[in-house]
Amino acid sequence: MSSFRHRLLGLPVLAALFAAAGCSSGDDSATAAVPSPDAAVAKLCRNLDGALPKTVDGLGREDPRPASALTAGWGSPAIILRCGVARPAEMNDPEADGAEVDGVGWLLQKRDDGSFRFTTTLRLAYVEVTIPKSRTGHGAAPLAVLAPAIKKAIPEGIAD
Repeated sequence: MSSFRHRLLGLPVLAALFAAAGCSSGDDSATAAVPSPDAAVAKLCRNLDGALPKTVDGLGREDPRPASALTAGWGSPAIILRCGVARPAEMNDPEADGAEVDGVGWLLQKRDDGSFRFTTTLRLAYVEVTIPKSRTGHGAAPLAVLAPAIKKAIPEGIAD
């Protein structure tokens, strides 16, 4: 079992973390690497794709290239979701930042380009959401909008 401790950060703390990142425009290319999960996880991800909202944080769905049921996107620069990603090594770090937003646990990673990457924890498939630097001033709103679909399609548990 992972040594990753899930530290609960409230929405105000997440909003402050995002605000610290700034709000300038980032890379607006709509591409995303498609994960290669096993068949069981791929099935969960296809279920998630069917449950995802049409809009996130006021942005319409514009899926990245190449087209796949394992990836989704909203807006430009895009909020990108990838389902079936590998377990991040950072989950082994007991000091890693974690948050829970509307019943979904997330590993929080600030990236060098100012964007944030969140990966679900304690679910049978890892779902990664990348929020570009230009959208970080919107706090955890995208995660809150995605939480119902994730809870519906990806059961709680420990992914391999």
